[in-house]
Amino acid sequence: MKNLRMNSKLNRRTKTVVLAGVIILLLVSISIFGIVMSPELYAPDYSAKKMVPSFTHPFGTDYLGRDMFFRSMKGLSTSILIGMLAATVSAFMALALGLLAATAGGWVDKVVSYFVDLFMGVPHMVLLMLISFMLGGGLKGVIIGVAVTHWPNLTRIIRGEVMQVRNAQYVKASRKFGTSKLQVALRHIVPHVLPQFIIGLILLFPHAILHEAGLTFLGFGLPIDAPAIGIILSEALKHIATGMWWLVFFPGVMLVIVVMLFDKLGEQIKLLMDPGSAQE
Repeated sequence: MKNLRMNSKLNRRTKTVVLAGVIILLLVSISIFGIVMSPELYAPDYSAKKMVPSFTHPFGTDYLGRDMFFRSMKGLSTSILIGMLAATVSAFMALALGLLAATAGGWVDKVVSYFVDLFMGVPHMVLLMLISFMLGGGLKGVIIGVAVTHWPNLTRIIRGEVMQVRNAQYVKASRKFGTSKLQVALRHIVPHVLPQFIIGLILLFPHAILHEAGLTFLGFGLPIDAPAIGIILSEALKHIATGMWWLVFFPGVMLVIVVMLFDKLGEQIKLLMDPGSAQE
């Protein structure tokens, strides 16, 4: 019976690792494919305008004859890279602020908690549009806007974890030996919150990607000539009434699939790293 349980756990862990590896490989492949792709693949071709999906053009072509498959792949790659960069910056902001609030305490904790409540109290998309507009839009506005608006939830989680571990006996003993607060944080607290940080970082990716696409869709993000998913969907809405359904369907489905892959990846990493999930 014991061997069966060990084999069951081993098989479950192996399946989880394999599934996570496949998801990572798919996402990395899409990103690299978009980076190395030649612009000629999604350049205008006026002799192939408004073509329905076929073997030559799997996702059809738009009103300028641009191949929607390659344009959508380029847009997804752009969204993934922007989302990953913005989510990484936001996650490290959350880690730093969560550690600072819980270890320093006092007025520092009150200030951090005030800004967490402030950012969470404002509608997310409205805040994104305001920040992007103030920064002049474009790539810089999107990245900064997404980065500085996605840290509050993770900050609250990390702060709560640090508040628990800072009262542990080994942490108190370390302080009695004269260890500074910074050393205690780096040696004892950061390793404890690292699983929550990694899981939170991965789960920030789909939110960042969706908000980047939404911001660009509303006209506050990337320039109109950029092959981004938000721009593709925004342009497609102008032509969907003419029967060109494929301009919305395929890019939209691909965006949903990528977001679901990131969400599934976060769940798999949680199963591997979270002791509570491992016992389920």
